[in-house]
Amino acid sequence: MSPLSFAQRFLVPRWAISLYYFLRYRARISTRAEVQLSPQFRIGRHSEISSFTKIKSSYGPLRIGSRSFIASGCFVASHQGGLVIGDDCLISPGVTLVASNFNYSRMDVPIWTQGSSSKGIRIGDNVWIGSGACIMDGADIGAGVIVAANSVVSGKVPANAIVQGNPAQVVFFRR
Repeated sequence: MSPLSFAQRFLVPRWAISLYYFLRYRARISTRAEVQLSPQFRIGRHSEISSFTKIKSSYGPLRIGSRSFIASGCFVASHQGGLVIGDDCLISPGVTLVASNFNYSRMDVPIWTQGSSSKGIRIGDNVWIGSGACIMDGADIGAGVIVAANSVVSGKVPANAIVQGNPAQVVFFRR
């Protein structure tokens, strides 16, 4: 861990981070959320991040649109491919968004030594992600989508679809 990362994580009080993002973006971040100070993190006006949520953006760009809400207990991590959350999104408690994946093609080498890749995650406007859902690297969720609770999304989801399951499958379309 670099000295700068150490200082940001352990020496900067969380109320100062919440105040910084409120003054800069007019976003409300709970003082109990763990949000990194990073030039790669942008949050839209009037967005909210609840308690016990972790936002990691030191390895790649992370953009959260305006009026989006991330509930408590979520984990959001961007990497080289980036992570984009649109405007007016609702992310329920316990959701995981991870924009990286380990390489595992070689059988003679331990997985953790093979490195990682990152395609990124894109979530369109007006999306509702249910409790406990996992949004994996490479996911591309269209506008107006509803992701059911405990679903796992790793591919492309068309606009206005309702998906559920592991892996997530389209159940029907919103009209």
